[in-house]
Amino acid sequence: MHHNFHREIKKLREKFMTLGGMVEDRIRQACSVIESRDSELIEKIINSDYEIDEMEIEIEEECLKILALHQPVARDLRFIIAVIKINNEIERIADYAVKIAKRVDIINRSSSLKLALDYRPMADMVIAMLKMSLDALVESDSDLAHRIFILDDEVDAFRDKVYETVKKEMCKQPEHAGSLLNAYLLARHLERIGDRATNIAEEVIYMVGGKIVRGEHN
Repeated sequence: MHHNFHREIKKLREKFMTLGGMVEDRIRQACSVIESRDSELIEKIINSDYEIDEMEIEIEEECLKILALHQPVARDLRFIIAVIKINNEIERIADYAVKIAKRVDIINRSSSLKLALDYRPMADMVIAMLKMSLDALVESDSDLAHRIFILDDEVDAFRDKVYETVKKEMCKQPEHAGSLLNAYLLARHLERIGDRATNIAEEVIYMVGGKIVRGEHN
């Protein structure tokens, strides 16, 4: 029974790493279409969302099966509970990749607006936060998880900068108000991905040390 338990935990960890890699790839693709406006890639991101949803369900079912069969305690129990919670966060992050793709598609179709906004620094930070949060989980590294909180503040600051830029442009170009709003919402979606990565970091810290830090870093 003990051998089977650790084999199932290993299998769960590997499946979760696969899901994390898939979602990280989706976010990279979504960030790239903000700049490239690649309609084929936009369609690919939107149409492949079901793959993430299916794997999220599989992982949740694996967690529940392990809980029911083996009744783990202490750190093993915290790991499985963390995976259940983080699994949901990962699926939500993938949803934001789809939202970004759809938002860029709307901008492509509805406007010829040219706005000098470089989302790349914000996108790079968000991608780094997601990767760090997943690495922190796999490596049980609470120090790495804590570093994510600093990046979250930087992402929030960038969102505020985009908001101020868009607000000024709306006064100058009221005919492009709809597209400008979508331009702000791209930053808002990226910021929400950062928030989800922060939630993952909080769960990792709890998993490693049993300490709840939800909201303490704000």
